[in-house]
Amino acid sequence: MSNTDTSVGLVTAQTAVFDTPLELVSGAVLPGYQLTYETYGTLNAEHSNAILICHALSGHHHVAGRYHVNDKSA
Repeated sequence: MSNTDTSVGLVTAQTAVFDTPLELVSGAVLPGYQLTYETYGTLNAEHSNAILICHALSGHHHVAGRYHVNDKSA
């Protein structure tokens, strides 16, 4: 099986902007922040097929797929 057969295809990073302050456990407050994410596939009618993957070690939003047709990794 080639990488193109196992890839979720081309993906695009999206950004959600939050203007509401976020108080952290430490007591510090973020006045606003951005959350970068990617989505794959389509939600079903019940919206019950969503999975949240948190990258605690890498701190990066990319999980699967390719950003460009020529990307070597899937």
